[in-house]
Amino acid sequence: MSDSAAPQRPARTAGMGFIMVAVLIDMISIGLIIPVLPPLIGTFTGSQADHAFWYGAVSLAFGVANFFGSPVLGALSDRYGRRTVLLIGFCGLALSFFVTAMATALWMLIVVRLFSGAMQANAAVANAYVADITPPAERAKRFGMLGAAFGLGFILGPVMGGLLGDIDLHLPFYVAGSLALVNWLYGFFVLPESLKPENRRPFAWRATNPVASLKKLGQLKGVGSLVFVIGLSGLAQLVLHTSWVLYTSFKFGWGPKENGLSLFAVGVMSVLVQGFLLPRLLKLFSAQRLVVLGLASSVITNFVWGAATEGWMMYAIIVFNVLGFAASASMQSLISNAADPTTQGQTMGAVASLNSLMAVCAPIVGAGLLGLVSGLPRGDWRIGAPFYFCALLQALSLFFAWRHFSRQRASAALAQAAGS
Repeated sequence: MSDSAAPQRPARTAGMGFIMVAVLIDMISIGLIIPVLPPLIGTFTGSQADHAFWYGAVSLAFGVANFFGSPVLGALSDRYGRRTVLLIGFCGLALSFFVTAMATALWMLIVVRLFSGAMQANAAVANAYVADITPPAERAKRFGMLGAAFGLGFILGPVMGGLLGDIDLHLPFYVAGSLALVNWLYGFFVLPESLKPENRRPFAWRATNPVASLKKLGQLKGVGSLVFVIGLSGLAQLVLHTSWVLYTSFKFGWGPKENGLSLFAVGVMSVLVQGFLLPRLLKLFSAQRLVVLGLASSVITNFVWGAATEGWMMYAIIVFNVLGFAASASMQSLISNAADPTTQGQTMGAVASLNSLMAVCAPIVGAGLLGLVSGLPRGDWRIGAPFYFCALLQALSLFFAWRHFSRQRASAALAQAAGS
Protein backbone atom coordinates (compact mmCIF):
# COMPACT_ATOMS: atom_id res chain seq x y z
CA MET A 1 0.00 0.00 0.00
CA SER A 2 2.31 2.73 -1.17
CA ASP A 3 2.37 5.44 -3.77
CA SER A 4 5.15 3.72 -5.73
CA ALA A 5 2.63 2.33 -8.22
CA ALA A 6 1.39 5.80 -9.14
CA PRO A 7 2.44 7.19 -12.54
CA GLN A 8 5.50 9.44 -12.64
CA ARG A 9 4.51 13.09 -12.54
CA PRO A 10 5.97 16.38 -11.32
CA ALA A 11 5.92 16.66 -7.54
CA ARG A 12 3.09 18.79 -6.19
CA THR A 13 3.03 20.52 -2.85
CA ALA A 14 -0.02 19.48 -0.84
CA GLY A 15 -2.36 22.40 -0.25
CA MET A 16 -5.88 23.24 0.88
CA GLY A 17 -7.17 23.52 -2.68
CA PHE A 18 -6.37 19.89 -3.46
CA ILE A 19 -8.06 18.38 -0.40
CA MET A 20 -11.07 20.71 -0.64
CA VAL A 21 -11.79 19.50 -4.18
CA ALA A 22 -11.56 15.86 -3.03
CA VAL A 23 -13.86 16.53 -0.04
CA LEU A 24 -16.32 18.47 -2.20
CA ILE A 25 -16.72 15.61 -4.70
CA ASP A 26 -16.90 13.12 -1.83
CA MET A 27 -19.65 15.03 -0.04
CA ILE A 28 -21.69 15.59 -3.21
CA SER A 29 -21.69 11.83 -3.79
CA ILE A 30 -22.67 11.10 -0.17
CA GLY A 31 -25.23 13.92 -0.12
CA LEU A 32 -26.92 12.58 -3.24
CA ILE A 33 -28.23 9.52 -1.41
CA ILE A 34 -29.44 11.21 1.80
CA PRO A 35 -32.95 12.16 0.57
CA VAL A 36 -33.50 8.82 -1.19
CA LEU A 37 -32.01 6.11 1.06
CA PRO A 38 -34.94 6.16 3.55
CA PRO A 39 -37.59 6.00 0.77
CA LEU A 40 -35.62 3.20 -0.93
CA ILE A 41 -35.66 1.20 2.30
CA GLY A 42 -39.39 1.93 2.53
CA THR A 43 -39.96 0.06 -0.74
CA PHE A 44 -39.02 -3.15 1.12
CA THR A 45 -41.32 -2.52 4.13
CA GLY A 46 -45.06 -2.48 4.70
CA SER A 47 -45.64 0.06 7.50
CA GLN A 48 -44.15 3.23 8.97
CA ALA A 49 -43.02 1.31 12.08
CA ASP A 50 -41.22 -1.29 9.94
CA HIS A 51 -39.77 1.51 7.82
CA ALA A 52 -38.27 3.21 10.89
CA PHE A 53 -36.93 -0.11 12.23
CA TRP A 54 -35.17 -1.20 9.03
CA TYR A 55 -33.79 2.27 8.34
CA GLY A 56 -32.27 2.08 11.80
CA ALA A 57 -30.84 -1.39 11.05
CA VAL A 58 -29.21 -0.24 7.79
CA SER A 59 -27.73 2.84 9.50
CA LEU A 60 -26.55 0.69 12.41
CA ALA A 61 -24.65 -1.61 10.03
CA PHE A 62 -22.60 1.31 8.71
CA GLY A 63 -21.86 2.63 12.20
CA VAL A 64 -20.66 -0.72 13.58
CA ALA A 65 -18.30 -1.32 10.65
CA ASN A 66 -17.00 2.24 10.74
CA PHE A 67 -16.35 2.04 14.51
CA PHE A 68 -13.90 -0.81 13.98
CA GLY A 69 -12.59 0.36 10.61
CA SER A 70 -11.80 4.04 11.32
CA PRO A 71 -8.86 3.46 13.74
CA VAL A 72 -7.33 0.95 11.31
CA LEU A 73 -7.59 3.34 8.37
CA GLY A 74 -6.35 6.26 10.48
CA ALA A 75 -3.28 4.29 11.58
CA LEU A 76 -2.68 3.13 8.00
CA SER A 77 -2.73 6.76 6.86
CA ASP A 78 -0.01 7.54 9.46
CA ARG A 79 2.11 4.77 7.94
CA TYR A 80 1.40 4.87 4.19
CA GLY A 81 0.08 8.40 3.72
CA ARG A 82 -3.30 10.12 3.48
CA ARG A 83 -3.64 9.79 -0.30
CA THR A 84 -3.49 5.99 -0.30
CA VAL A 85 -6.20 5.63 2.34
CA LEU A 86 -8.41 8.22 0.64
CA LEU A 87 -8.19 6.19 -2.58
CA ILE A 88 -9.37 3.11 -0.66
CA GLY A 89 -12.32 5.12 0.69
CA PHE A 90 -13.33 6.47 -2.72
CA CYS A 91 -13.22 2.96 -4.19
CA GLY A 92 -15.32 1.55 -1.33
CA LEU A 93 -17.91 4.29 -1.71
CA ALA A 94 -18.27 3.75 -5.45
CA LEU A 95 -18.83 0.02 -5.03
CA SER A 96 -21.32 0.49 -2.19
CA PHE A 97 -23.41 3.01 -4.16
CA PHE A 98 -23.64 0.79 -7.24
CA VAL A 99 -24.59 -2.29 -5.19
CA THR A 100 -27.21 -0.28 -3.26
CA ALA A 101 -28.76 0.85 -6.55
CA MET A 102 -29.10 -2.78 -7.65
CA ALA A 103 -30.24 -4.20 -4.27
CA THR A 104 -33.33 -6.40 -4.37
CA ALA A 105 -33.63 -7.18 -0.63
CA LEU A 106 -33.01 -5.55 2.73
CA TRP A 107 -30.18 -7.94 3.62
CA MET A 108 -28.25 -6.67 0.59
CA LEU A 109 -28.54 -3.09 1.87
CA ILE A 110 -27.26 -4.13 5.30
CA VAL A 111 -24.29 -6.07 3.86
CA VAL A 112 -23.24 -3.24 1.56
CA ARG A 113 -23.46 -0.68 4.39
CA LEU A 114 -21.22 -2.94 6.50
CA PHE A 115 -18.69 -3.01 3.66
CA SER A 116 -18.93 0.74 3.09
CA GLY A 117 -18.47 1.54 6.79
CA ALA A 118 -15.35 -0.65 7.02
CA MET A 119 -13.74 0.90 3.94
CA GLN A 120 -14.56 4.55 4.53
CA ALA A 121 -12.78 7.03 6.84
CA ASN A 122 -12.54 9.89 4.36
CA ALA A 123 -13.56 12.66 6.77
CA ALA A 124 -10.99 11.62 9.40
CA VAL A 125 -8.19 11.31 6.83
CA ALA A 126 -9.12 14.67 5.26
CA ASN A 127 -8.86 16.30 8.70
CA ALA A 128 -5.45 14.67 9.20
CA TYR A 129 -4.42 15.97 5.74
CA VAL A 130 -5.31 19.52 6.79
CA ALA A 131 -3.40 19.12 10.07
CA ASP A 132 -0.33 17.94 8.10
CA ILE A 133 -0.17 21.14 6.05
CA THR A 134 -1.34 23.72 8.61
CA PRO A 135 0.44 25.29 11.62
CA PRO A 136 -1.54 24.89 14.88
CA ALA A 137 -2.52 28.57 15.10
CA GLU A 138 -4.26 28.40 11.71
CA ARG A 139 -6.08 25.10 12.13
CA ALA A 140 -9.44 26.43 13.33
CA LYS A 141 -9.65 28.61 10.21
CA ARG A 142 -8.51 25.77 7.93
CA PHE A 143 -10.92 23.26 9.47
CA GLY A 144 -13.61 25.87 8.85
CA MET A 145 -12.60 25.98 5.17
CA LEU A 146 -12.80 22.19 5.05
CA GLY A 147 -16.20 22.38 6.74
CA ALA A 148 -17.27 24.83 4.03
CA ALA A 149 -16.32 22.24 1.40
CA PHE A 150 -18.42 19.68 3.28
CA GLY A 151 -21.25 22.22 3.38
CA LEU A 152 -20.99 23.02 -0.33
CA GLY A 153 -21.23 19.29 -1.02
CA PHE A 154 -24.32 19.30 1.18
CA ILE A 155 -25.75 22.14 -0.90
CA LEU A 156 -25.32 20.34 -4.20
CA GLY A 157 -25.69 16.68 -3.19
CA PRO A 158 -29.06 16.48 -1.41
CA VAL A 159 -30.88 18.84 -3.77
CA MET A 160 -29.55 16.87 -6.76
CA GLY A 161 -30.49 13.63 -5.00
CA GLY A 162 -33.99 14.92 -4.28
CA LEU A 163 -34.57 15.99 -7.89
CA LEU A 164 -33.11 12.78 -9.34
CA GLY A 165 -35.04 10.72 -6.78
CA ASP A 166 -38.27 12.25 -8.03
CA ILE A 167 -37.44 10.66 -11.40
CA ASP A 168 -36.27 7.29 -10.05
CA LEU A 169 -35.22 6.29 -6.52
CA HIS A 170 -32.26 4.30 -7.88
CA LEU A 171 -30.86 7.03 -10.14
CA PRO A 172 -29.07 9.06 -7.39
CA PHE A 173 -27.11 5.95 -6.35
CA TYR A 174 -25.77 5.43 -9.88
CA VAL A 175 -24.80 9.12 -10.10
CA ALA A 176 -23.19 8.98 -6.63
CA GLY A 177 -21.17 5.89 -7.61
CA SER A 178 -20.00 7.62 -10.78
CA LEU A 179 -18.89 10.68 -8.79
CA ALA A 180 -16.98 8.47 -6.35
CA LEU A 181 -15.14 6.97 -9.32
CA VAL A 182 -14.33 10.49 -10.58
CA ASN A 183 -12.92 11.25 -7.12
CA TRP A 184 -10.78 8.12 -7.25
CA LEU A 185 -9.35 9.26 -10.59
CA TYR A 186 -8.73 12.74 -9.18
CA GLY A 187 -6.98 11.25 -6.15
CA PHE A 188 -4.86 8.90 -8.26
CA PHE A 189 -3.72 11.40 -10.89
CA VAL A 190 -3.90 14.81 -9.16
CA LEU A 191 -4.06 14.72 -5.34
CA PRO A 192 -0.56 15.07 -3.77
CA GLU A 193 0.51 13.36 -0.55
CA SER A 194 0.54 15.57 2.55
CA LEU A 195 2.35 13.39 5.10
CA LYS A 196 6.12 13.89 5.00
CA PRO A 197 8.26 10.70 5.20
CA GLU A 198 9.86 11.84 8.46
CA ASN A 199 6.41 12.11 10.10
CA ARG A 200 5.33 8.56 9.24
CA ARG A 201 5.19 5.91 11.90
CA PRO A 202 5.09 2.09 11.83
CA PHE A 203 1.69 0.43 11.67
CA ALA A 204 0.81 -1.61 14.77
CA TRP A 205 -2.41 -3.57 15.17
CA ARG A 206 -2.54 -2.82 18.90
CA ALA A 207 -2.90 0.87 18.05
CA THR A 208 -6.02 0.13 15.97
CA ASN A 209 -8.10 -1.22 18.85
CA PRO A 210 -11.00 1.27 18.90
CA VAL A 211 -11.30 1.17 22.69
CA ALA A 212 -7.55 1.78 23.11
CA SER A 213 -7.73 4.59 20.54
CA LEU A 214 -10.47 6.33 22.52
CA LYS A 215 -8.48 5.94 25.74
CA LYS A 216 -5.42 7.54 24.12
CA LEU A 217 -7.58 10.34 22.78
CA GLY A 218 -8.79 11.17 26.29
CA GLN A 219 -5.19 11.13 27.58
CA LEU A 220 -3.99 13.80 25.16
CA LYS A 221 -3.01 16.94 27.02
CA GLY A 222 -5.81 19.50 26.79
CA VAL A 223 -8.47 17.01 25.65
CA GLY A 224 -9.67 15.18 28.78
CA SER A 225 -13.43 15.47 29.19
CA LEU A 226 -13.78 17.00 25.72
CA VAL A 227 -14.15 13.35 24.69
CA PHE A 228 -17.60 13.46 26.31
CA VAL A 229 -18.40 16.64 24.38
CA ILE A 230 -17.39 15.01 21.08
CA GLY A 231 -19.37 11.87 21.89
CA LEU A 232 -22.57 13.50 23.13
CA SER A 233 -22.72 16.25 20.50
CA GLY A 234 -21.78 13.69 17.84
CA LEU A 235 -24.63 11.45 18.98
CA ALA A 236 -27.00 14.41 18.80
CA GLN A 237 -25.88 15.25 15.26
CA LEU A 238 -26.21 11.63 14.15
CA VAL A 239 -29.66 11.15 15.70
CA LEU A 240 -30.71 14.32 13.88
CA HIS A 241 -29.13 13.03 10.67
CA THR A 242 -30.81 9.62 10.85
CA SER A 243 -34.18 11.10 11.88
CA TRP A 244 -34.46 14.15 9.61
CA VAL A 245 -36.00 12.59 6.50
CA LEU A 246 -38.44 10.29 8.30
CA TYR A 247 -39.34 13.00 10.84
CA THR A 248 -40.24 15.53 8.12
CA SER A 249 -42.11 12.81 6.21
CA PHE A 250 -44.15 11.81 9.26
CA LYS A 251 -44.79 15.36 10.47
CA PHE A 252 -45.10 17.44 7.30
CA GLY A 253 -45.58 14.82 4.57
CA TRP A 254 -42.34 15.82 2.82
CA GLY A 255 -40.90 13.71 -0.02
CA PRO A 256 -37.37 13.45 -1.53
CA LYS A 257 -37.60 16.87 -3.23
CA GLU A 258 -38.65 18.76 -0.08
CA ASN A 259 -36.01 17.00 2.00
CA GLY A 260 -33.38 17.70 -0.63
CA LEU A 261 -34.22 21.41 -0.52
CA SER A 262 -34.12 21.53 3.28
CA LEU A 263 -30.69 19.89 3.32
CA PHE A 264 -29.66 22.37 0.62
CA ALA A 265 -30.46 25.12 3.14
CA VAL A 266 -28.31 23.37 5.77
CA GLY A 267 -25.43 23.27 3.28
CA VAL A 268 -25.79 26.96 2.41
CA MET A 269 -25.58 27.94 6.07
CA SER A 270 -22.60 25.64 6.62
CA VAL A 271 -20.69 27.26 3.75
CA LEU A 272 -21.58 30.80 4.82
CA VAL A 273 -20.58 30.26 8.44
CA GLN A 274 -17.52 28.02 8.09
CA GLY A 275 -16.22 29.47 4.83
CA PHE A 276 -16.84 33.19 5.41
CA LEU A 277 -18.03 34.06 8.93
CA LEU A 278 -15.73 31.76 10.96
CA PRO A 279 -12.50 33.82 10.49
CA ARG A 280 -14.39 36.90 11.72
CA LEU A 281 -15.94 34.99 14.64
CA LEU A 282 -12.47 33.76 15.67
CA LYS A 283 -11.36 37.39 15.94
CA LEU A 284 -14.22 38.04 18.36
CA PHE A 285 -14.15 34.76 20.30
CA SER A 286 -11.60 32.09 21.17
CA ALA A 287 -12.08 28.55 19.82
CA GLN A 288 -13.16 27.50 23.34
CA ARG A 289 -15.79 30.23 23.53
CA LEU A 290 -17.13 29.35 20.09
CA VAL A 291 -17.56 25.72 21.16
CA VAL A 292 -19.62 26.80 24.19
CA LEU A 293 -21.74 29.30 22.26
CA GLY A 294 -22.26 26.83 19.41
CA LEU A 295 -23.45 24.11 21.77
CA ALA A 296 -25.85 26.54 23.47
CA SER A 297 -27.27 27.50 20.08
CA SER A 298 -27.67 23.81 19.19
CA VAL A 299 -29.68 23.13 22.36
CA ILE A 300 -32.23 25.76 21.36
CA THR A 301 -32.21 24.76 17.68
CA ASN A 302 -32.91 21.07 18.27
CA PHE A 303 -35.73 21.75 20.70
CA VAL A 304 -37.47 24.21 18.37
CA TRP A 305 -37.04 21.86 15.38
CA GLY A 306 -38.91 19.19 17.35
CA ALA A 307 -41.68 21.62 18.25
CA ALA A 308 -42.09 23.09 14.72
CA THR A 309 -45.67 22.99 13.47
CA GLU A 310 -45.08 24.08 9.85
CA GLY A 311 -42.46 23.04 7.32
CA TRP A 312 -41.21 26.62 6.71
CA MET A 313 -40.16 26.81 10.37
CA MET A 314 -37.42 24.23 9.71
CA TYR A 315 -35.77 26.72 7.35
CA ALA A 316 -36.05 29.62 9.80
CA ILE A 317 -34.38 27.53 12.52
CA ILE A 318 -31.54 26.52 10.16
CA VAL A 319 -30.77 30.23 9.61
CA PHE A 320 -30.93 30.92 13.35
CA ASN A 321 -28.25 28.33 14.18
CA VAL A 322 -25.25 30.39 12.99
CA LEU A 323 -23.01 29.65 15.98
CA GLY A 324 -23.94 25.97 15.93
CA PHE A 325 -22.24 25.64 12.53
CA ALA A 326 -19.03 27.19 13.93
CA ALA A 327 -18.64 24.79 16.87
CA SER A 328 -17.38 21.73 15.02
CA ALA A 329 -14.39 23.39 13.28
CA SER A 330 -13.37 24.97 16.60
CA MET A 331 -13.53 21.58 18.33
CA GLN A 332 -11.52 19.92 15.54
CA SER A 333 -8.73 22.51 15.97
CA LEU A 334 -8.55 21.92 19.73
CA ILE A 335 -8.22 18.15 19.26
CA SER A 336 -5.73 18.41 16.38
CA ASN A 337 -3.50 20.84 18.28
CA ALA A 338 -3.28 18.34 21.14
CA ALA A 339 -1.73 15.66 18.87
CA ASP A 340 1.82 15.57 17.46
CA PRO A 341 2.61 15.45 13.70
CA THR A 342 3.17 11.67 13.67
CA THR A 343 -0.22 10.75 15.17
CA GLN A 344 -2.67 13.05 13.37
CA GLY A 345 -4.16 10.14 11.42
CA GLN A 346 -4.52 7.99 14.53
CA THR A 347 -6.02 10.90 16.49
CA MET A 348 -8.52 11.82 13.79
CA GLY A 349 -9.23 8.10 13.34
CA ALA A 350 -10.02 7.90 17.07
CA VAL A 351 -12.40 10.87 16.74
CA ALA A 352 -14.00 9.17 13.73
CA SER A 353 -14.22 5.93 15.71
CA LEU A 354 -15.95 7.73 18.57
CA ASN A 355 -18.38 9.27 16.10
CA SER A 356 -18.88 5.80 14.61
CA LEU A 357 -19.67 4.42 18.05
CA MET A 358 -22.28 7.14 18.33
CA ALA A 359 -23.43 6.15 14.83
CA VAL A 360 -24.06 2.68 16.23
CA CYS A 361 -26.29 4.16 18.92
CA ALA A 362 -27.97 6.87 16.82
CA PRO A 363 -30.14 4.71 14.54
CA ILE A 364 -31.24 2.61 17.52
CA VAL A 365 -32.29 5.74 19.40
CA GLY A 366 -33.61 7.72 16.42
CA ALA A 367 -35.49 4.86 14.81
CA GLY A 368 -36.76 3.71 18.21
CA LEU A 369 -38.17 7.13 19.05
CA LEU A 370 -39.66 7.53 15.57
CA GLY A 371 -41.18 4.06 15.84
CA LEU A 372 -42.90 5.07 19.08
CA VAL A 373 -44.47 8.16 17.51
CA SER A 374 -45.06 6.78 13.98
CA GLY A 375 -48.76 6.20 14.67
CA LEU A 376 -49.46 9.78 15.75
CA PRO A 377 -51.39 12.12 13.43
CA ARG A 378 -49.40 14.37 11.12
CA GLY A 379 -48.33 17.60 12.85
CA ASP A 380 -48.45 16.19 16.41
CA TRP A 381 -45.74 17.86 18.58
CA ARG A 382 -44.70 14.47 20.02
CA ILE A 383 -43.32 13.39 16.63
CA GLY A 384 -40.41 15.70 17.50
CA ALA A 385 -39.21 13.25 20.20
CA PRO A 386 -35.82 12.57 18.46
CA PHE A 387 -35.08 16.30 18.36
CA TYR A 388 -36.01 16.83 22.01
CA PHE A 389 -33.56 14.03 22.82
CA CYS A 390 -30.91 15.80 20.71
CA ALA A 391 -31.48 19.02 22.66
CA LEU A 392 -30.88 17.10 25.90
CA LEU A 393 -27.64 15.61 24.53
CA GLN A 394 -26.38 19.02 23.43
CA ALA A 395 -27.21 20.43 26.89
CA LEU A 396 -25.03 17.72 28.47
CA SER A 397 -22.27 18.51 25.95
CA LEU A 398 -22.52 22.17 26.90
CA PHE A 399 -22.11 21.29 30.59
CA PHE A 400 -18.98 19.17 29.99
CA ALA A 401 -17.43 21.81 27.70
CA TRP A 402 -18.09 24.64 30.15
CA ARG A 403 -16.66 22.61 33.04
CA HIS A 404 -13.55 21.59 31.05
CA PHE A 405 -12.72 25.11 29.90
CA SER A 406 -13.40 26.55 33.38
CA ARG A 407 -10.94 24.07 34.89
CA GLN A 408 -8.37 24.90 32.21
CA ARG A 409 -8.63 28.60 33.01
CA ALA A 410 -8.39 27.93 36.75
CA SER A 411 -5.28 25.75 36.26
CA ALA A 412 -3.65 28.39 34.05
CA ALA A 413 -4.37 31.08 36.64
CA LEU A 414 -2.85 28.96 39.43
CA ALA A 415 0.24 28.23 37.33
CA GLN A 416 0.67 31.92 36.56
CA ALA A 417 0.27 32.84 40.22
CA ALA A 418 2.82 30.22 41.27
CA GLY A 419 5.33 31.48 38.69
CA SER A 420 5.02 35.13 39.66
